[in-house]
Formats: sequence, structure tokens, C-alpha cells
Amino acid sequence: MTDQPIRPPLEAPPLRQRPLRVTPRPMPVVEEQRPAARPWLAVARLDMYLLIVVGGLLAIGMMMVYSTTFDWSFQTWGSETTVFFNHVRNALVGAAFLVLLALVDYRRWRRFAVLALLATLATLVAVLLYGDDTFGARRSLIGGSFQPGELAEFVMVFYMAAWLGSKSTKIRSITYGLIPFAVLVGIVGVLVMLQPDISTAAMIFVVCGVMFFLAGAEIIQLLCAGALAAAVAVVSASSGLLPSYAGERVASFISGTSDLSQTTYQVQQAINAFRNGGWLGVGIGQGRQKFGFLPAPHTDSIFAVIGEELGIVGAAFVVLLFVVFAIRGFQIARRSVDPFGALLAAGITIWIVGKALLNIAVMTAVVPPTGAPLPFISYGGSSLVVVMAGVGLLLSVARVAANQNTSERRTAGANYDRSRRNRRSPLPRVGRS
Repeated sequence: MTDQPIRPPLEAPPLRQRPLRVTPRPMPVVEEQRPAARPWLAVARLDMYLLIVVGGLLAIGMMMVYSTTFDWSFQTWGSETTVFFNHVRNALVGAAFLVLLALVDYRRWRRFAVLALLATLATLVAVLLYGDDTFGARRSLIGGSFQPGELAEFVMVFYMAAWLGSKSTKIRSITYGLIPFAVLVGIVGVLVMLQPDISTAAMIFVVCGVMFFLAGAEIIQLLCAGALAAAVAVVSASSGLLPSYAGERVASFISGTSDLSQTTYQVQQAINAFRNGGWLGVGIGQGRQKFGFLPAPHTDSIFAVIGEELGIVGAAFVVLLFVVFAIRGFQIARRSVDPFGALLAAGITIWIVGKALLNIAVMTAVVPPTGAPLPFISYGGSSLVVVMAGVGLLLSVARVAANQNTSERRTAGANYDRSRRNRRSPLPRVGRS
């Protein structure tokens, strides 16, 4: 063998270490899992300020109804609490409607707007044909326990909110806006006036007119509608459709502007009640005007009894509660999630506060007597139930808006993008706080 040089083994060149590149993978979009619906959450999102105001008005109404009816109830039925317990029953029925309408999304009821209007028209016709004749007027059915006029106010607010909310800019059209509005409101108003119930018809005209304006109608359209309503009133008065006492009340009111002794008997007794009460009142149950002097002290004249027994301070507190109710109602309308809810909340607020202002204005000799009850306070089944049903819808609008705002905040707080494409800071790495 020949000796051959042994070459050392070739060494492999050192491996060049390349930087490790990690391609970021997009994060999978994980759908947000909503927690299971809990009944107490729906109750917790109700507008507590509005509930407190309504509860305060109901409590004052309970006290004043008992104060104005215990003597009449004892002389008629042999018990001081018979009429009072009837009022409590009506309040419980109204509370049931309030809870039902507050916990159900108000948008679900929109599909029943036409059906509710047709049913209301049927009851308005039925009361003219088969209603109970009391003091020359037919305003109630079923032994005086149901007044279609009160239902008509509530249903017209609900229907007008649904109808106007769906029209958008067509409201400014004469064909699609003014003419259908005038015909619809005119039919309902005339049926109510034929009972006759002038105050309810006037409330329907005013509330629907304001809602028509809020929906986007022009001023010229409102002027045309007002002129048409005035023409209908003049024709009704000249043809004898309106009762004779309406003209007498207006004449007495005009005479009483310069001399209070020339005004109506009811207004004179109401003024005496406020004089007797002074600033702090004579005390609950101690008033004297309710014993045969004030007509209907438990319904139309109950604010005068408040002025006598609770004084000007107590009457001012009641007015303050209605002012807070108006502020809260318009705030709910402003925060609503759709035009239907905005018009519904605004219409209900205007309707309830308008009824309160009308009753207070009559008792303070600002407008002629109308016979309108004081919401939440006056005794009455139909009026109390429909007003509390309206509050239920108002609470539903507030609850839906609160749920919508909570959902938007939860969605805006979730950011799954790790890059800076949306110019936000990336998600922190593992280990950073």
C-alpha cells in the first residue's frame, strides 16, 4: 500500500441564522355571546324618575279621592271606603296595563294600530246609539264604567304616531299628508262632539295637530287644518249640534274676566276653596267646599279640593310633578331609536300634560269650564286606565332606547384588530399589563 496523505474532513460552513419571521394570523371573529335574558334586567332599565313621579301623583290621588268621597260613600252605600276601593281597583287595572306595555317592545304593537282605530270608531258609534243617557249626554257604555271618548284620545295618539312615523317627507304633501290627516282627525273629533264631549274633542284636535307639526308638517298646513277645525265648530254651533250650555259657559267666562262674581258657579266655588286653603291648607279631610258646594269634587273639581286642604304649596307641588313628567317625557322622545317611538313618546307626554293643564286652568278661571279630569288624581275608571296605559308605552320607549345604547357601547368597546389599520393601538403582547 502506498502511503497517501490523509486530508482532514471538510467542515461544513456555519449556518447563517435568519431572523425568525412570524406571519400574524388574523384573529377569528368570535361572535359575542349575549347573556341569557333575565326578567329583572327589563325591570331595572325602566325609567325610575318617571315611575316616581307617576307614583307620587297616584298617591296624592288616593288621598284626595278618599277625602272627597267618604261622606258620599257612607250616605249612599253605608261604608266610607266603597268608592275609595273602586278607585283602588281601577288603579290596579291601570297598573297591570302599565306593566304589560312597559315590558313589551312598543314596536310590536305597531301592527295593531289600524285594528285599534277601527275598534275605537265602532265604540264611538255604539255609544251614540246605545250609550247611557246622563245629563243629556251619551258618553259611556256598560253602566257608565267605560267611556269611549277617553279611549279615543289614547288610540289617536298611538295611531297618529304609527301613521306619521311611516310617512317621512310625504307629510308635506297635500295628497298624502294634509287631506288624510284632516279627514281622519275630523271623523273621530265629530263623533266625540256628537256625544257631546267638547273637551275631549278639543284635546284630540290639539294633540294630533302638534304631532302633525312634529312629524314635519309645514306651518301653512297647520293653518289650513286650524281653519278647517274652526269652520267645523262654527257650523256645529249654528246647526245646533253643540249643546246650549257651551255658549253659556263661554259667555260666563268672558263676563268673569272683569268680574269674578259673573263667572260660572263651579269656578266661583273653586276660587272660594283656594281662599279657604291659603298657603298651607286646612288639612286633609278638613275641607268644606266638597260638601255640596263644589260640583263633582272627586273628578272635575279635585284640584280645587287640593288647594283647600293642602294649600297653595300642595297645589304647586302637584303642578311641579306634572312639569317633571313633561321634561322626562320629552327627554324620552329625544332619545328614542326611531320616528315611531319619538312621536309616540311626545304625543303621550303632550296628551297627559295637556289634560292636566286644562283641568288646572279651569279651576283657576283661565279657560271656560270643560269637565276634563285631572290625570292620575281624579276618580274614574276609563280615564285612569288609559292614562296609565299611555305611561306604559312611554316606559317601553325609554327601555328600548336604554337597551340600544347599552348594545352600542358594548359593540364599540370590542376591538379585535391587531394592526394599526384603524389607527388604534394594537392589542398588547402576552406578559404586558
